Amino acid sequence: MSAAATPAVLDARYALEVGVLEPSAGFPLTLESRAKGLAKRSWIKISQIRTLASERIGRRVTRASEEDVARVIDGLNEIVGG
Repeated sequence: MSAAATPAVLDARYALEVGVLEPSAGFPLTLESRAKGLAKRSWIKISQIRTLASERIGRRVTRASEEDVARVIDGLNEIVGG
């Protein structure tokens, strides 16, 4: 891949997609979130994690707990066979 085709992101954040409908798939594809500040019971869609430029992110709804982040990483490792 040429340097011109490689996007440059100077300041990036990770965003977790969260849904409120109980998913049919369980771990490692989804994980029920225990984050404080969510109005409803919610699930992290582990396979839908994105890297976004900071400018594209709106206001923060909540912050994932350290436990949730560790479980998301476990799920990603399981998905990719690591």
